[in-house]
This record gives sequence, C-alpha cells and structure tokens, in this order.
Amino acid sequence: MFKKIKDILNIKNSEGSKIEKSQTLEESLKDNISTFKKIFAGNDLIVFRTIRNQHDDKLLFCMIYADGMTDKETIQDTVILPLIGAKVSSISLDDIKDTVIGSGNIEIDNRIDELVKSIIYGDSVLLMDGSPKALIIDTKGWEKRRISEPIGEAAVRGPREGFTESIQTNLTLIWRKIISPDLKMEYMEIGKRTKTKVCICYLQSLASDKIIEELKKRLNEIQIDGILESGYIESFVQDAPLSPFETMGSTERPDVVAANLLEGRIAVLCDGTPFVLTLPYLFMEYFQVNEDYYHNYLYSSFNRILRYFAFLFSTSIPAIYIALTTYHQEMIPTPLLLSISASRQGVPFPTVFEALAMGITFEILREAGTRLPKPIGQTVSIVGALVLGEAAVAARIVSAPIVIVTAITGITSLMLPKMLGALAIVRFSFIIISSFLGLYGYIFGVIGLFIHLISIRSFGIPYMLHLASINKEDVKDTIIRAPWWYMHYRPKLIGAKDPVRSGSKKLKKRG
Repeated sequence: MFKKIKDILNIKNSEGSKIEKSQTLEESLKDNISTFKKIFAGNDLIVFRTIRNQHDDKLLFCMIYADGMTDKETIQDTVILPLIGAKVSSISLDDIKDTVIGSGNIEIDNRIDELVKSIIYGDSVLLMDGSPKALIIDTKGWEKRRISEPIGEAAVRGPREGFTESIQTNLTLIWRKIISPDLKMEYMEIGKRTKTKVCICYLQSLASDKIIEELKKRLNEIQIDGILESGYIESFVQDAPLSPFETMGSTERPDVVAANLLEGRIAVLCDGTPFVLTLPYLFMEYFQVNEDYYHNYLYSSFNRILRYFAFLFSTSIPAIYIALTTYHQEMIPTPLLLSISASRQGVPFPTVFEALAMGITFEILREAGTRLPKPIGQTVSIVGALVLGEAAVAARIVSAPIVIVTAITGITSLMLPKMLGALAIVRFSFIIISSFLGLYGYIFGVIGLFIHLISIRSFGIPYMLHLASINKEDVKDTIIRAPWWYMHYRPKLIGAKDPVRSGSKKLKKRG
C-alpha cells in the first residue's frame, strides 16, 4: 500500500522531459510534436489537435493547449476553422499570423521552454510543418471568481469591488482607478517550480527609484520551489522579520492600492491571491481605513482617535489591572477595591493566571469563530464567550472583574483587525512583565515597545514617520484626518519626488 502511494507521488525526471534553455524547434512537425509529448508525458490535460487545410494537404498544423485553461470557443472560431478553410496554395507562419488567425494577441517564438511556459499558463501553441517557429496565441479562459466586495474589508461607503485571484483582473481594477501612462506594471516570475507571476506596480513620477531597485533586488533573491500566496513574498522581502508588527501592508481593495500609489508607494501583486502588498508600510497605517477619506473629516478623525485608544486599551488594560490589584492596591479607590476584593473571595488562582487563562480562551474562541462557517462561527464566538464567562464566575474559577477586563480588551482589539497578532503578543508580554514588577514593569514594557517601533524601518523609511514628528504637515493624516483641501503635501520621504499633491498649490493660495 505504502509502496503504491510512493510510486504515485514520485515525479520522474526522465531525460526526455528535461528542457534546455537553448533548445529550439525543428522544421519537422512530427519531431516537434514528439518533443512536446515527451515533455508533457503523463499529463492528460494537454491536448494535441492536428489540423489540415482542406484546400492543400501539404498545409499541416498542430495546436497544443491545456484543457481547462483555455477558451475552447476562441480556439475553434479564431484558429481551427480559419486554418481549415484558408484558400492559399502556400503560406508562411507570418502570413498566418497576419491574415488567417483572428486572435487579438499573437507572438512568434522558437524557444521550447517559452512555448511550454505559455501552454501551462493557458495560451495555445500552433506548430506548422516545415517551420522552425511557432505561434503563441492568447486563448486563456480558465474559471475565475467574480469581482465582489472583500469580506474582511467591508465598507459602508466606498467602492464595492475587491481583488480576485487573477492578476490580470487585479491590474485592470487598479488601472481603472489611475488612468495614466505614468502607471508602470513590471512582471517577473518567482518560484523554481510554480513560476508564479508577480507584478510590481507604481507611479513612475512619484515612487522612489531607490525603493523600486531595492524591492527588485529582494524579489530576485527569493529562492523557493513555489509561491502560492503573497504572504510567501512578504516573509522573504519585509524588514524586521522577527517583529510582530508588519512592515508591508496587504489589502483586497483596489481603492486602497490606488490611494497608496498616489502617495508614492509601490504595490506587489501575486497571481493566485486577492491580497496585494503595499510598501513602504508605516505604523500609522494600522489606524487608517479607506472610509476615513470618504466621510466628513471630523467624523473620520473621531473614529481614528478611537482606534488609537483601542490600541492603548487592548494592550494595557490587563497589565494595568494586574499591576494595581497585585502591587499597588493603594492606587485603587477604596469602594472599587472592596468590590474587587469581594468578587475574588473563593477564587483559588492568582490574578495573573486569571488574565492569562481568559485571554487565551478569548483567542481560542476568536480563532474558532474565524475558521468555522460564518453562521456557526458567530454563534460559537458569542455564545461561547457568554456561557464560559458566566460559568467560570459562577464556579469561582475566575472573578467577575477579570471577565470584564477581558471583554473590553477583546472588543477593542477587534477595532484593529490587521493588528490582531501583534496586539496579542504585546498584551501577553505586558501581562507577564507586570506580574513581576507591577506598574514599573508595565512602564518598562511601554518604553521597550516604543524603542522597538522607532528602530524599525520599512525599505529605508522610518516606521514611526509622522507620529514622531512635530512638523504640522506631518500630522495632518495621522491621529486626525485633516480635510482634503488642507493636506497640501504627500507623505515626506515616500512621495519626495513630487511632494505637492496635484492642485494643492492653488488651493493653498486660495485658503
């Protein structure tokens, strides 16, 4: 049994299936077909369709394509039928390209490795007897997901479209937002075996040339069998890989990517995933939401301030509670201290154990709710939290105040969904250090966190840029969101090539 499984999984690299980069086509159609059949031996998805002209038996062709990756109607209507019915006595491959085949995108090549790559990616290759070259015809037609609103980044106001798993569709969505020849899109392939298409997207007049070159250098240094999601690229490319905070952003929304490009940032698209990477990525971007720029600036600023408080509460409330109840009871008002003391009567565990246990339980419920189907997941997370919290308090396993603290911590952390992992790590670190040193431990933890954040860079850009600045231009889109007519400049260092936003000079004079 195990031997059979091993035989099935074993991939044999026979001499006939190896492709040399210098290997080219021959004039004999029979030999060329034999070469491709050896390369694709054992792959029943590859179709070899022989075509003979009805007016001249000497005109013999072979169409090679992957079933399921191509549009069969396009192949039938634009290639096969025209070749069969072409009324010519003798014809060259160039004449076929220009006068017979009706496909929009056709290339001529003789390199076998490029032809094989095209077949795998959904194009069709047309071989002709007597010609050492072949036509690569764009016949892609695989099934793909329709454009829909991203579930993880839903918006009340704003575009309802999100990226899909098709890199061509995603590039089109970006181009629809920024209709300009200044928008550059450069392809490259990553993955020794998967040959995954990756595209670097940027505005040439805004993006830093040094950052673009550094990004290309890091991408070219990636050595891995395959890239299945943009997270693979992020792991290899990002700065500070040991930090819990991300130095590359990710989004499913075309409007977010377009906004980043207009500020001078760079986007990295990976075929097969709807998540697009953006860089440089700064700490303040955790607190920015696309809807901030669609609503009134006062309301948007209020919401953004709430997110900063959510960060403070989510990381600090459990640690401060433990420090005060364990080491600094004199700092708690007497009525509140008596209430906390009464609620802890009969609880056998120390406060730090309560906080860790409830925090881990909340993370388990959150993860379970995320992985289960949506209706069931919501039930598990809500009912589970209520039932377990009530039962734990009733059984005197934990005290009621720690349940309240955990609930506040969990709710505030949900306001920053892209920072959930970092919040959990910082929160538990603060809890542990506060359990040993009290408020002094919490203060040391905060100092260490700020030192760590200030030391991080994202492609040479300081991670705390703007937040650590006292320049009034730098704080207009940080803790608050200033109105558009007041934000005259792009982010410093990122959009340094053209720091003034389009039309801002006129608005500044008028104001």
